[in-house]
Amino acid sequence: MDLAAELRHIPDFPKEGIDFIDITTVLKDKELFRETIDQMAALVEDLDFDLIIGSESRGFILGAPLAYATGRGFAPVRKKGKLPFRTVQATYSLEYGSDTLEMHIDAVQPGQKVLVVDDLLATGGTALANCQMVEALGGEVAGVLFFIELTDLKGKDKLSRYQLRSLVKI
Repeated sequence: MDLAAELRHIPDFPKEGIDFIDITTVLKDKELFRETIDQMAALVEDLDFDLIIGSESRGFILGAPLAYATGRGFAPVRKKGKLPFRTVQATYSLEYGSDTLEMHIDAVQPGQKVLVVDDLLATGGTALANCQMVEALGGEVAGVLFFIELTDLKGKDKLSRYQLRSLVKI
């Protein structure tokens, strides 16, 4: 199945010059969504990990079913101020600004092996912030997995010390 062909491109969103890749075309189709999760699970079957974390919102959408499919737990990463318990946080830059992410301080246990999952690798800032929070809590980043990698933006360079996998490269 050619998942890349099923993605919708929206030019100049959220601002001029950004080519937004819309994954809702895949998510709404039960066969494509299942195939996406199955292929992502296959990409990490050789990695040793205990937990998946995913950033809101599309990291939730892919990370939670991937956790279910691989028999692991899932912990959410949210934007600043959205989690009810004490948090660790990391600020990051992205291709159109900056933001702060947070994760509960008990989401990752010391020594726990964590797979960081998100929908898109662009500049690598979001994923790096996730990795930094995992490590700040004493966890080990077992790998970083993306549905889509925008290769021209070279986000993987920021993540070169981690096992990086991506399903679709554009």
